[in-house]
Amino acid sequence: MGRTTARSAELFERARRTLIDGVSSPSRGPLNYHPHPLYMAGGSGGRMRDVDGNEYVDLMLAFGALVHGHAHPRLVEALQRAAESGALTATASEIEVVVAERIASMHPCAERVRFANTGTEACMAALRLVRGYTGRKKIVKFEGHYHGWADAYSLRSNMPGGPDVDSLGIPDGALEDTIVLPWNDAEAVEQALDAHVGEVAAIVTEPVMANLGVIPPADGYLQRLRELADAHGALLYVDETVTGFRLGPGGACARFGIRADVVTFGKALGAGFPVAALAGRADVMEALSEGRVLHYGTQNANPALLAVVDESLQMLDDAAYVRLEQLADRLVAGLRDALQGEAIVQSVGPMLQVYFTDADAITSYRDFGAHVDRDRFNRFVHALFERGVYTSPSPALHSVLCTAHTDDDIDRVLAAVARL
Repeated sequence: MGRTTARSAELFERARRTLIDGVSSPSRGPLNYHPHPLYMAGGSGGRMRDVDGNEYVDLMLAFGALVHGHAHPRLVEALQRAAESGALTATASEIEVVVAERIASMHPCAERVRFANTGTEACMAALRLVRGYTGRKKIVKFEGHYHGWADAYSLRSNMPGGPDVDSLGIPDGALEDTIVLPWNDAEAVEQALDAHVGEVAAIVTEPVMANLGVIPPADGYLQRLRELADAHGALLYVDETVTGFRLGPGGACARFGIRADVVTFGKALGAGFPVAALAGRADVMEALSEGRVLHYGTQNANPALLAVVDESLQMLDDAAYVRLEQLADRLVAGLRDALQGEAIVQSVGPMLQVYFTDADAITSYRDFGAHVDRDRFNRFVHALFERGVYTSPSPALHSVLCTAHTDDDIDRVLAAVARL
């Protein structure tokens, strides 16, 4: 194709003199990319272009944040209008009421809403909330589930084979109340709750394991977590940072029929901007009232950004989700045909991941460690770069579709895979 990435190479060499690994987050750097990251100049719709002028169908979409793709005209216009009134007031505003009401009308578990800025921050606030509301210290979390990089969550979140603790610099005491269990194993949860009667504040779960690709819940598993939480007086906290407003207007909770006590949102909620939220049962959320469970934030409910969020949520009507499902069905079916005998494709709605494996399915963190060929996936994605398709080279992440993708984009991806 005569493709060059010379400008990206130059920027990488320059960036390493001032930025750690030449980037601002490890997943964007040499941990996953070789010989250097691709430096992007911008995008439009379902495609983006790098600084060398190469165009890609974008299946990463800012790790799922761009539910309407790049620079959607309605969102650009909403931001421009809002910015004319200033970037920030840090006061109460009408738009935060409007957007909170919209979230509550869409998501079945969002009786009350509190805005935050990032998924990590919302998850940190939710952790303090479940402990403050219940008066208990311990939480149950699951292998391979990521709830941001706060200390108490940073245990066995990343790919198998590394250290159990996710990071240097975390004191032992920060993790002593974190109980980590295999996911999709209800019996393990029941045994842990029986061993810690009256101590567990919440069961914390992603509704779809999204930090190791796309691993759906087993039939009835999430409902069983609800039953176990009720039986032990614990809360069920469903982290919808990845799935919220991506798998339908009511996220995974509506899709799977889950009654969560606390939910968190990020990524698709902000439509590309730093807007996140925690929400949940009115009585649980009221523990935040008057700072009893403390959660501050100068940038919380930034009115300019919430104007974009409001426009984005209005665009996420039934037709938008139907279209996303149709595109996903085409892409997944085409990938399965093209990769038959070499890889499997797992998906939930417009979220999907290719696993190079000899297993029939990947159902857990331990399955991933035992059966997924990570290096082959990385080579596969780098080959796709050469053919005009962009997604994360990490097998622990996943691809997504947006409302701006077209049938031509799907055709281009499938043609690229067929040429490998």
